[in-house]
Amino acid sequence: MQYLRKTDPVTLSIIRAEEKRQREELMLIPSENYASRAVLEASGSVLTNKYAEGYPRRRYYQGNTNIDDVELLAQERAKKLFGVPHANVQPYSGSPANSAVQFATLEPGDTVMGLALASGGHLTHGHPKITFSGKFFKSVQYNVGKNGWLDYDEIAKMAKREKPKLIIAGTTAYPRILDWKKFSQIAESVGAYLMADIAHIAGLVVAGAHPSPVRWVHVVTTTTHKTLRGPRGAMILVTARGLKKDPDFGSKIDRAVFPALQGGPHNHTTAGIAVALREAQGKLFKTYGKQIVKNAKALAESLMKKGFELVSGGTDNHLMLVDLRNKGVSGWVVAWALDKAGIILNYNSVPFDTNPPMFPSGMRLGTPGVTSRGMKEREMVRIGTWINEVVEHVKDEKLPGDKEQRTVWTKAFLGRVAKDRFLAKIRGEVRSLARRFPLPGIDR
Repeated sequence: MQYLRKTDPVTLSIIRAEEKRQREELMLIPSENYASRAVLEASGSVLTNKYAEGYPRRRYYQGNTNIDDVELLAQERAKKLFGVPHANVQPYSGSPANSAVQFATLEPGDTVMGLALASGGHLTHGHPKITFSGKFFKSVQYNVGKNGWLDYDEIAKMAKREKPKLIIAGTTAYPRILDWKKFSQIAESVGAYLMADIAHIAGLVVAGAHPSPVRWVHVVTTTTHKTLRGPRGAMILVTARGLKKDPDFGSKIDRAVFPALQGGPHNHTTAGIAVALREAQGKLFKTYGKQIVKNAKALAESLMKKGFELVSGGTDNHLMLVDLRNKGVSGWVVAWALDKAGIILNYNSVPFDTNPPMFPSGMRLGTPGVTSRGMKEREMVRIGTWINEVVEHVKDEKLPGDKEQRTVWTKAFLGRVAKDRFLAKIRGEVRSLARRFPLPGIDR
């Protein structure tokens, strides 16, 4: 970065610090991953200079011949990889993609049905009051059962009672395989559109490590990073079933993205998506996707052997949700302590959590990032041991119930963990392990 070094050394120093952090820490947040060098190069190209409102061969600006080519390339690769007849690669991220599907299928006041946030759903799946989907549509939310699993019979009863026009099947913190066929039967029984949000599991679907929803749903949304290892963008895929339900469905999706919700697409991101989709076609990607699940199962088993309670009792995919109530410690406390030890995950609510969202009872972690670095089951067992050691070290830290006392206590706690010698020791061990595995996109 010779030019950045001359122009803005302060920004460069921050970027270098982030490279160092990523190289020396373990990325266990299940929605994060590493893009390849090729994806980074495409995403940082001169394509960022061009406005391209509209769609290929139908732009509102001149000079878009090459932009058209790269967007058509991304579309064709997406259609081939996922087996769909229509693909839109312009959404800026997963939330606008989900909003576009709702814009295309619903009128204000129509009913949308999705998984509740507290049960592992996403804000854009109809979370009431504070989101686009919850404010402009009537939102009804299904939940997991006491065992942490989806109850498809209860979902079917809710659908028949509420008669939603759109059902969303997708999760951000659910560790089990989704039964697309059952969701399809439920949607068909009430005449609803069925949308699959596979943002978390798109890479697993491509690798054959999770069943594809394409046969069963009308439309698929996904981000292009996470398990897919592309840039931070999104796609909307209209299936053959979707076009059978409405032959104009693809055009409705396109119009919902532009001009309804967005302006010009980010062409450099489109190029990065095209590269990531090319990389996902290879055999190595399939091996990687299946290894993600193997690693997740190994890490889950390691934690359960140490007395951790996992929501639903384990995992079938890339993530696990740990209920820390039996350990007597807050997810917030554990997440910050692990952060200081070089292990990066996020605190997370668990089903039927009585604690507030900022100080929930659980933690969410996954294996896409560490798998991209080449780690396997052996390393997962070691990571599980470190997590257990850190939890045991901080389990006596109790959050005050009073809000004002909690503010003072949290500040003091962060000061303590920053100087904690035991956490510093674990951090050194983590750093030694991490440095044995190259940082994708940066290290040769």
